[in-house]
Amino acid sequence: MTAPDATARRAAFLDRDGTIIDDANYISRPQQVVLRPTAAHAIARLNEAGVFVVVVTNQSGIARGMFGEAEYQAVAARVAELLAERGARIDATYFCPHHPDVTGPCDCRKPARGMYEQAIREHGLDAARSAYIGDRIRDVEPAKHFGGLGILVPSPQTPFGDMDRAREEFAVSTTLDAAVDRLLAR
Repeated sequence: MTAPDATARRAAFLDRDGTIIDDANYISRPQQVVLRPTAAHAIARLNEAGVFVVVVTNQSGIARGMFGEAEYQAVAARVAELLAERGARIDATYFCPHHPDVTGPCDCRKPARGMYEQAIREHGLDAARSAYIGDRIRDVEPAKHFGGLGILVPSPQTPFGDMDRAREEFAVSTTLDAAVDRLLAR
């Protein structure tokens, strides 16, 4: 086992739909983007604290033909624009365009670790000192593998089973801002 890299930065791996923005079910147009309450403030706090902010999002609508990568990128640009207006920024974004029923299995669709491993490698992140935050259990499960902090932030779309499991295995915070409190206190 190798010693942790002292220069590695901690990160907040954030889900997008249901965590940063309202989940509009296969959002494909920038006009549909609505920031979740406290999201911009929470991300600005992470930025100020020097925590690297990474969005990690499943976008199976691409595989299903509901929208293309250009539409995904337009929505991502709108999210960045709304956050910037409130003094917040996302440092890196990774998305999985696959769905197993359409494209077959992949190593990037959450809860798989492909997107996380890529971000860790490309940005010199300390996975064990990082937080894995989202509104579904699949968003926080990677925390177990990496030894980080998993925090479920429920949204109206969070399944009850995810809530029960999160209470047993991870942490639950009522808002993204409250989740950031947990990470920054660590």
